[in-house]
Amino acid sequence: MPGTVISAPELTHVSKHGFWLLLADEEILVPFEQFPWFRHASIDQLARIEWPTPDHLYWPELDIDLSLESIRHPEAFPLISRVAS
Repeated sequence: MPGTVISAPELTHVSKHGFWLLLADEEILVPFEQFPWFRHASIDQLARIEWPTPDHLYWPELDIDLSLESIRHPEAFPLISRVAS
């Protein structure tokens, strides 16, 4: 069973390129280019983050779940759509 996360995630910065999260002692960038569904979210929506497990983040107001691995290595998780353009 994974350990319990004891510190809350914190939104530290937002720019036109993405936003930064402080997760315990690690700060990571969530770039809008790789995660476009955050681009039009408000700062309040971005800041309301839950960290239910050590490798899982959830934004309840946006109904977005992400693995930390997908943020650290987005190239391993390409965005693919089956919807015809």
